[in-house]
Amino acid sequence: MSWLKFILDKPTIPEGVEPQEQQSTTGVYYDTEWSNGKAAKVVRLFSVWGFMKPAIGLYGSPKVIGADRLDEIDGPVVFASNHHSHADTTLLLATIPAHLRRDLAIAAGADYFFGNRITSLLSTLFLGAIPIERTRLSKLSIENTESALKAGRSLLIFPEGGRSNDGWNGEHQPGAAFVAKRMGVPIVPIYIDGTGTVLPKGSNWPTRAKCAVVFGEPITIADSENPRSIAKVVERRVAELANEFSVGWWEAKKQSYRDQTPSAKRPEAGAWRRRWALGPKPSEKRHSPSQRRWPKV
Repeated sequence: MSWLKFILDKPTIPEGVEPQEQQSTTGVYYDTEWSNGKAAKVVRLFSVWGFMKPAIGLYGSPKVIGADRLDEIDGPVVFASNHHSHADTTLLLATIPAHLRRDLAIAAGADYFFGNRITSLLSTLFLGAIPIERTRLSKLSIENTESALKAGRSLLIFPEGGRSNDGWNGEHQPGAAFVAKRMGVPIVPIYIDGTGTVLPKGSNWPTRAKCAVVFGEPITIADSENPRSIAKVVERRVAELANEFSVGWWEAKKQSYRDQTPSAKRPEAGAWRRRWALGPKPSEKRHSPSQRRWPKV
């Protein structure tokens, strides 16, 4: 059976010849260009209408606010949302207006969604995902996002870089702002509520709870602005949308005008005090500004 051993064994390399390093085909190197084809778009369309919309309708009963603010936007745009759960992607694919959802790319963690050939294929085919590195602004990540925008696709990014553990929003990284400025497209801020209860971090099966999504007005980026300052603006707009969901549009506008919008960022405190300050879970009574105050101890 020496012939079989010859076939299965790796080829030998002559002495003195430096072996060529093999280029990875997964992770941030995974090629997603094929997902721009009509067949892949049809699969994603059926995935949204056949699975995602019914699933999020059953488990999340989503309330959608501000979708009309995007009626006059043709795209492409960069959607920037807070991030509490893997259910966030399903919620947004089910609620982003159809004219912007048809060609939508999801910036997904290369280490998680593109760890091997199978997960890479499924993430690209059913979600329209493109790989990015979450811990740094790398050249390949930028190229992947810019390629999607150049192809006329809108782009969904979670600028916090990871899911929240406690319901509070994290600090926005400048990646979304950097790409939007380079490509000359507006950023649409989004606030998501309740998905951390529908599918908490670490859970493998959803539970029924109320969730919501609030779309903000598109933000046009000036040439003089730098990505970090833009990221701060988007972060503040997301906090204003969170407040709009809590207290209503008019009261939120008044608080914003007076620079009194409550911060949606995670406070420096113990886990139980952070949870207390958030108020009841989305499946319970909606929180109000008074419930954002720290408890007296």
